[in-house]
Amino acid sequence: MKILLFALLSLSLCRAQAARLKDIASIRGVRENQLIGYGIVVGLNGTGDGKSEFTSKSLGRMLDKLGVKLENAQVESKNAAAVIITGSLPAFGKAGNPMDVTVSALGDASSLKGGTLLQAPLRGANEQVYAVAQGTILVGSDGKDTFGTVGRVPNGAIIERDVASTSDFASRKMFRLTLHNPDFITAARSVLTINKELGGQYASAKDAGTIDIVTPFSYEGRGVELLATIEAIEINPDSKAKVVINEKTGTVVIGERVKISRVAIAQGSLSVKVMTKDSKTPIEEKVAILDSGVSVGDLVQALNKLGVSPKDLITLLQSIKAAGALHGELEIL
Repeated sequence: MKILLFALLSLSLCRAQAARLKDIASIRGVRENQLIGYGIVVGLNGTGDGKSEFTSKSLGRMLDKLGVKLENAQVESKNAAAVIITGSLPAFGKAGNPMDVTVSALGDASSLKGGTLLQAPLRGANEQVYAVAQGTILVGSDGKDTFGTVGRVPNGAIIERDVASTSDFASRKMFRLTLHNPDFITAARSVLTINKELGGQYASAKDAGTIDIVTPFSYEGRGVELLATIEAIEINPDSKAKVVINEKTGTVVIGERVKISRVAIAQGSLSVKVMTKDSKTPIEEKVAILDSGVSVGDLVQALNKLGVSPKDLITLLQSIKAAGALHGELEIL
């Protein structure tokens, strides 16, 4: 059965839509911080680590701290498992605020379903403890696509300290924006739009991905309001002419700016010709004729009418690129 997928997205069939600055750029210094920790999960129904050495030693040390003295420091139990805990500390997270954490089995536990994570510290890259996690683990259903060795603890961690870099944020004299996809045209458009919104030359582009904004006098001490205004500004971001192909799934994503020069394609009984408008050619069976400079989206639609399979489409696009007739970047996943 031939099914020609159309993962062209709306951007290959219509004009690009404006995006808010907050969706295409981030504020320097305002970001999440990754946390990691080691812990023990108990209450498992025989799906734990069993004879894992580090799990046994961890259980022994934990019981010793709780006042349970054992002659043998190692404890073996299939109802417990060693886990790695990960989470992201929000940029403006404050002490006492909750945050979600992900729990992943470290040993040979077959499932964490029904388990409870015991109190465990979460550290940042500087080895400082920023949160403490504990709670019941939620694992997905028993479906075939679910991995029972990974679960989440919603609001399972409590933040213990603030991030120092966020202090006096509202009083800053300058803010820096970094574009998620650096581009000179997008940066220039952003500067022009920001300056128009603020009514002066307050924004300047340092490079394709960096925009500096000086705090206007009317916004002194009101950095939050300033950034709220800037983040709401809509920009039409520019993008590279690009075709992304996933050969495993047969998915093709085509950017709107990808064009094709004059070229003729033949594959089996299929023939496709991209020509100038004044060119003349006899119409044959299984032939599609397109004008020079058409987009790849137009080509794909023509191939779709001829019943081309996804596999053949991918091969054709690669061949057109190799011939130098496809103007854009071809990325194969």
